[in-house]
Amino acid sequence: MFRKWANDLSKCELFKGITTEELNLVFCCLKPKVKSYERNELVTVAGERYTGLGIVMSGQVVVTKENAAGNRVILAVNGPGEMFGEMSAFSGDGVWPISVVARGTCTVMFLPAGKIICNCERLCASHRQLITNMLEIVSSQALVLHRKLEYLTIKSLRGKISTFLLEQYKKAGSSDFMISMKRNELADFLNVSRPALSREMCRMRDEGVMKFHGNSIKIEELEALKEMVE
Repeated sequence: MFRKWANDLSKCELFKGITTEELNLVFCCLKPKVKSYERNELVTVAGERYTGLGIVMSGQVVVTKENAAGNRVILAVNGPGEMFGEMSAFSGDGVWPISVVARGTCTVMFLPAGKIICNCERLCASHRQLITNMLEIVSSQALVLHRKLEYLTIKSLRGKISTFLLEQYKKAGSSDFMISMKRNELADFLNVSRPALSREMCRMRDEGVMKFHGNSIKIEELEALKEMVE
């Protein structure tokens, strides 16, 4: 039943090094659940019972968390092959620390965390690869959260925007790239107001540092952007 999502599942870091045929055997052991959601429908709610590691199979989801003041902070926008809830899979708390909302019509697979690290009945090599991949993912996510913390220490709005754009530039390998977040989502991610974000981006555009149209960004003055981070 998972063959129609084979291309998207192959993009998932959790299944790195595992063939489609082997993956079907792994799913026989894990017995994942697949659910579909409509736009703005809650996929998970912070504080509710943890239902398993989530993998987006189609569409997009927005991963959010509320701060002490009740304001929403966007942690990520995930598309096909991307995961959420991996840091909570083995925490022992048994509850979701995050809320996840469907950005549009989407399909999500939930993998029971306990079965990921349990010995496979068939003792197959692909299940051992799955465990290795999971350890790498948890380690990588810890580094991502550390990077998110660094954003909170950047005092100036321009510094936050510049840091984000430079990270996207390095990720894309080009000065001309698309960002996955809408303007209000980017504001939540940077923990700033949308009007302030728009004003500052317009100033940077007027100064010739960058150009933007919708989600399309083009960095015009890379060195100037780097200086703004400092």
